[in-house]
Amino acid sequence: MGTSPPRDRGRAYAVFRPRRGAWVAWVCALASVLVFGGLAILSPTSGDVGWAAPDRLMTAALGVGIAVLLVKFATLRAVPSAEGLRVVNLVGRHDLSWASIVTVGFHDGGPWAVVELADTEQVAVMAIQRADGARARREASRLAALVSHHSSTAGPSPS
Repeated sequence: MGTSPPRDRGRAYAVFRPRRGAWVAWVCALASVLVFGGLAILSPTSGDVGWAAPDRLMTAALGVGIAVLLVKFATLRAVPSAEGLRVVNLVGRHDLSWASIVTVGFHDGGPWAVVELADTEQVAVMAIQRADGARARREASRLAALVSHHSSTAGPSPS
């Protein structure tokens, strides 16, 4: 008995992305560039507390560095395909076959979904964030449906 494929195949394979966390990250990245850039430009240049050129450059670079990290957070994603799931987290990328994924869910009040693999490892799917509320639950259910569909359509494993 197999699971039928999702009705709207295009929607079923849509990229998983966070909403609330991404929005906050983009706003904070812009704020970081503006605040640190403004500080570098508007800081005093003369007197005992004046900032030299290296001080200004490092302040601006700090703002840009913080913004880069926040943009990385804003671009988290999980890309499903017929072959498997590519999970792009803050640090690293995981290419998972559907057959290797056993379960999908939010574990122990964690901030994002986790997929448990057949080899007992777990991979965080930071693109599905609990902060997105009902949307996060729908996205986790959609991912679980994809896992179920692909595990039921895979043939028997060779012995």
